[in-house]
Amino acid sequence: MCSDLELQPTMDQTDYCSDGGLHVTLTLRLLMHGKEVGSIIGKKGDTIKRMREESSARINVSEGSCPERIITITGSMEAVFKAFTMITGKLEEDLSTSSLSDTTRSKPPVTLRLVIPASQCGSLIGKGGSKIKEIRETTGAQVQVAGDLLPNSTERAVTISGTQDAIIHCIRQICAVILESPPKGATIPYRPTLGPGPVVFSGGQAYTVQGQFAVPHPDLSKLHQLAAQHASYNAVNQSSSSYSGLDNSGQTTSQELLIPNDLIGCIIGRQGSKINEIRQMSGAQIKIDNQVDGSTERLVTITGGALNINLAQYLINA
Repeated sequence: MCSDLELQPTMDQTDYCSDGGLHVTLTLRLLMHGKEVGSIIGKKGDTIKRMREESSARINVSEGSCPERIITITGSMEAVFKAFTMITGKLEEDLSTSSLSDTTRSKPPVTLRLVIPASQCGSLIGKGGSKIKEIRETTGAQVQVAGDLLPNSTERAVTISGTQDAIIHCIRQICAVILESPPKGATIPYRPTLGPGPVVFSGGQAYTVQGQFAVPHPDLSKLHQLAAQHASYNAVNQSSSSYSGLDNSGQTTSQELLIPNDLIGCIIGRQGSKINEIRQMSGAQIKIDNQVDGSTERLVTITGGALNINLAQYLINA
């Protein structure tokens, strides 16, 4: 059983460090399949109602026609972990019930995927992997940070599996690390969809193309507007281009950047996954030249409208 969990903490850092987190407000998001959601809601909503009352946390289930749904848990640190304990307990109970019907295999561990901004993953991993190793050893849970961004987002998945107690202990430690290292820059949260579609920018608004319709995408629109105010790297050269970009609100141009060789792999991603995400999200064309002997940098050419280029630069530097 596998679920996605997204942490969006809001807090006063000083209060958290001084009094153990009593004044911290957390938002945890769990991505679950329909069957799991049905189990958490219960008959006529009885189970989720009991969880709300006993934990004092706000627990909401997203609407939508996707096969997966988001369960959002918000409240004080202790309220959220109480609700989370009840939810993981229910998932473990379901696994136990299903394993009784199949005596040929042992009960599988509860598995969750924590979704956090990519800018916070370095703190979670630690120098030379020291922090994540410490979390594994002290909690007994298995923890793995994904190398690629989740689709149409600036977040990565952190997979956690083990017993209920191990997972809760692990989540507490991960939360402590994340709360002490806030995300840098704007974050596009991961949202489950029926399927990925191209992104079009028009008039400052971002739209995802789904079938014959263009659906407004508020998160990308916000980042698109933020990116218009940022320039991540100094331009080496700027020239006109005949390419017709997705954003037709301004003249199409080309921007050239010099990127250190040791950062190119992070920008390209596994099998080109990250650079393709940046192309899709920014609406810009991005070309990375081959490495030149003796050079410590690679030439990257971004083509499109001014906002497309700024957004691409913003995402490359994220």
